[in-house]
Amino acid sequence: MSEQTGGFQPDTVLDACGLHCPLPLLKAKQALSGLAAGQLLEVRSTDAGSWRDMASFTDQSAHALEGREQRGDVYVYWIRKAGDAHS
Repeated sequence: MSEQTGGFQPDTVLDACGLHCPLPLLKAKQALSGLAAGQLLEVRSTDAGSWRDMASFTDQSAHALEGREQRGDVYVYWIRKAGDAHS
């Protein structure tokens, strides 16, 4: 059974389900620091506040929010690490 990921192929998946604000965002920042420029991080969170937090974070940073969706109680985000060679 394959899971639909919005057509994205993440390099790393971060499961932040069950964590409350601001932990999903902090964990995402930590995960991004371990990725190479241009790699894609998928974040899964059950914290409704993460919807706003992830958008604000990417707006204020060089990272790109490639997409986001809600799957029931889970919010899924795809964040591309800054420094991608093709722009």
